[in-house]
Amino acid sequence: MSSIWDPLSLHPPSHSDALKVSFPQEHVMLMTFNRPRHLNAMTPQLTSDIADILNWFDDQSSLWVVVITGEGRAFCAGADLKAWHQRQISGKANKQEDVASSVHGFASISRRRICKPIIAAVNGSAYGGGVEVILNCDIVIASEDAVFALPEVKRGVLAAQGGIPRLARVAGHQLASEMLLLGNNVTAVQARDRFRFVNIVVEKSAVIPTALEIARQMISNSPDAVQSSKEGLLLSQKHHFEEAVQTQSLSFVSKRLYQGENIKEGLAAFSEKRKPKWSNPAKL
Repeated sequence: MSSIWDPLSLHPPSHSDALKVSFPQEHVMLMTFNRPRHLNAMTPQLTSDIADILNWFDDQSSLWVVVITGEGRAFCAGADLKAWHQRQISGKANKQEDVASSVHGFASISRRRICKPIIAAVNGSAYGGGVEVILNCDIVIASEDAVFALPEVKRGVLAAQGGIPRLARVAGHQLASEMLLLGNNVTAVQARDRFRFVNIVVEKSAVIPTALEIARQMISNSPDAVQSSKEGLLLSQKHHFEEAVQTQSLSFVSKRLYQGENIKEGLAAFSEKRKPKWSNPAKL
């Protein structure tokens, strides 16, 4: 690739030990929830760390894909319910207005609209908000022993951070109702074959390598075209068919694609029967 890849030049924002950030291969960031003793349950501090890192990631032209995973035996157990209970007692618990105004949703991911691809490497259990995060990822790799659930109804709360409409879109009303209204566990194979929010199921040791291989395949394509294609997917969730097409055609991401260097390189490489050498996309 013509872009110079130097991970040592990348300086992510400072963050707590509850989050690990690394750059395992060209153009790829790996972000790991690091509260294994607490099954990576989300806290305000971890949410703030994730927000800072993803905001920074989105601004780095040399980073094209992010892989998210969890340390230990869980991907993410959702919200820290003990802390939530204490906030409820103190009168500081989240109100419905707080949920509505949460720009990026649970863990600063579940409602985040970002044109760069997000790959979830689900290494174990995912509950509540953890599933809502997964539902907003583009590709989901799960271990054979992964377990998924939206058990909020069992705790008197709600999957309010984007999980309900996203699950309804991918699984359909009746299957979404099964997860949301019963709150029962779903296996990785069921999540793939019935509920349709998992792409690939592999043995546990292969979860991260498979996610990184998918990322490698993504970065072999034009980053401008990949990001513009994802923008189209996001717009299809928001608009009807023709409006989605028109909005994407006139967007800044599409303008960058049509006026950038990578479209020229891709067409030239095809004509010359060679592999293209992609450049970092211009900043929007």
